[in-house]
This record gives sequence, structure tokens and C-alpha cells, in this order.
Amino acid sequence: MMTATPQKEHEWLQQLVGEWTFEAEARAGPDKPAETAKGRESVRSLGGLWIVAEGYGDMPGGGTGENVMTLGFEPTRGRFVGAWVGSMMTWMWVYDGRLDASGKVLTLDSEGPAFSGEGTAKYQDVIEIVDPDTRLLRSRTLGEDGQWREFMVARYSRRKDELAPADLVAPDRKR
Repeated sequence: MMTATPQKEHEWLQQLVGEWTFEAEARAGPDKPAETAKGRESVRSLGGLWIVAEGYGDMPGGGTGENVMTLGFEPTRGRFVGAWVGSMMTWMWVYDGRLDASGKVLTLDSEGPAFSGEGTAKYQDVIEIVDPDTRLLRSRTLGEDGQWREFMVARYSRRKDELAPADLVAPDRKR
């Protein structure tokens, strides 16, 4: 089997590698108040072709959650690909995305359960690189009127201090 050679898009993903903290604000619906959450994320490279992000933190509305995101680039299709799973749901979000002309915004299209509880809806997770130590994640859904409606924004800050691997594991999973 041939070994894949990282492309410039794979290299773009490597800027996400590191230890991060985040603060998020989310709305469960247009008539619902905004709720905040905090957490941390550890992102590692997988062969220079993929990134694996493991997050842990507060959930809007209470409780804690864990999630794992994988992202890579598929040169034959010219698209970013990946998936997201979380401890708070049984749905696997499958990503298909593209980088904007500025090289700072990665828009990941997906489909998942509709907020109404009936059927599915179109969603986007948008990763914006603000600077080497700051990024934003915006989540939005496509309304029936064809307009995108943002329901969550998270601001990630790169951690400058060193963490022990055990610090990145959910408390109930530590040994």
C-alpha cells in the first residue's frame, strides 16, 4: 500500500493541534435564552493527514459531555471530510467541507436531527482561525426560509501551560 503524502490542506489542519480551552454560548431555540459552557480540548495529529480532537466540558443546561472529532482532507474529491460524536447523543455527524479563499474559514456541512424533533435538518460547523492561538467554532442550521441560523459559538484559546495526559480525561474515566 502506498503512503499518502500530506497536501497543503492536511497542513492547514495541523494548526489545530494542541491543548485548548473553550467558552461557548448556545441557544436551544429562537425563543430560548442563551446558555454558556466551558471546557477543554486536546487535538493531536494522526500521521499528518488527520486530526483527532477530544473535548470535555460543561453542557449548556447542565451536566458534562465528551466528544471526539476527526478531520482530514480527501484529495480525490478536493473536500475536507470527518465526523463528530458526543456522549450526549447517538447521532454521528458526518462532515463534508471546504476552505474559503482567505484560508481562515473551514465550513463543514452535515445533516442531523432537526430541532423540532421530527426528521433531519442541514447543519454547518464553521471553524474560523482568528490567530495562531485563537479559533472560533460556529454551529448553524438551515431554516425553512433558506437562511442559516447560528445557534452556538465557541471561542477556543490555546493553552500555554503543559497538561499531563490524565488532565485531559473526563474525571469519571481517570484511574
